[in-house]
Amino acid sequence: MSALQRIALVLTIIGAINWGLIGFFQFDLVAAIFGGQDAALSRIIYGLVGIAGLINLAILFKPAAEIARDEPRPEAR
Repeated sequence: MSALQRIALVLTIIGAINWGLIGFFQFDLVAAIFGGQDAALSRIIYGLVGIAGLINLAILFKPAAEIARDEPRPEAR
């Protein structure tokens, strides 16, 4: 898994946790931390989470053989 894929996965998890908090408790953690839903920093975070979701969507439909080929192989000792 590349660094970009790991970052996208972390951002997607953050987005999922935020949506869970909104759904269960009507609490938007990103907005609370970064100054409201309309704050520039909140909008940037929302945008990054959206882009991360698209990256993960692309990974979902990537053939398994191609994913295995991207993984670094451990060196034999």
